[in-house]
Amino acid sequence: MLKRILIFVYGVVCYAVFFATFLYAIGFIGNLVVPKSIDSPATKPFAYALGIDLLLLAIFAVQHSVMARPWFKRAWTRIVPEPAERSTYVLFSSVALIALFALWQPLGGTVWNIESTVGRSAMYDIFGLGFALVLVSTFLINHFDLFGLRQVWLYLRGKEYTHLSFKTPLFYKYVRHPLYVGWFMAFWATPTMTVTHLLFAVMTTAYIVIAIRWEEKDLVMAHGSKYEEYRNRVPMLLPSVTPYQPAAPQGARRTA
Repeated sequence: MLKRILIFVYGVVCYAVFFATFLYAIGFIGNLVVPKSIDSPATKPFAYALGIDLLLLAIFAVQHSVMARPWFKRAWTRIVPEPAERSTYVLFSSVALIALFALWQPLGGTVWNIESTVGRSAMYDIFGLGFALVLVSTFLINHFDLFGLRQVWLYLRGKEYTHLSFKTPLFYKYVRHPLYVGWFMAFWATPTMTVTHLLFAVMTTAYIVIAIRWEEKDLVMAHGSKYEEYRNRVPMLLPSVTPYQPAAPQGARRTA
C-alpha cells in the first residue's frame, strides 16, 4: 500500500509541476507578468543567442517525441513503474520547458508591430483563445489520463489501467488535432512579432507538423481501422465545415 501511495503522490507532484509550467508558458510567450519572457531584452551576441535557442528547442523536441514512442515506453517501464510512466514523461517535458524558459536568449529585432488598439486587442484575444483551446481539448480527450493522474489514481485504488476508447468529442469532429491548432494560435498571435518570437513560432510549428505524423502512426496502431477512417475523413489542422460521423458498421448498412 505504501508503494501505491508514494506513486500517487509522485503523480500529483508531477502534475503540479506541469500545471505551473503551463501557466508560466502563457506569461512567457505572451510577455505577461513573468520576470523573463520570450522578448526580454537581448544580452548576448546574435549568433550565440541563436545557437542556444535552437539547442533548447531541439532538446525539448527530442525529449517530447522519443519518450512518447511505444518502443521507448516498453524499455522505460523496466526502470520506472508502469503506473508512473506517464507522470514521469510529463515531469521530463516540464523540466525541458523550464530549462527553455530559464536559458532562453532573446535575439532582438522586430518583424511586425501592430499599433492600433483594436488590432493589438484582437491579437491578444486570439492568443488567449489559443491557450483556452489547448486546455479544453485536453479535457475532451481525458485531461487526467493525458497527464498521468488517472494512471496513478487507478493504481492507488488497486485497479488495472484500461486504455481509453477512441472518441471524437466536440472540436474533434471538425479537425483531428484541435489541441495543436490552439498551440499555433498561441504561438503566432502577437501584436509585436520579434525575430525571437518568429524563431520560436517557426521552429515549434515545424516540430508539431512533423510530430503529428509520428503520433498518428501510434494512433493507428492503437485504434486500427477506426482511426484510419477518421484520418481519411477529417482534416488534420484546418477545420471542416461539417462534423465527422463514423461510418456505420458493415452489417448495419442497408442494402439496395
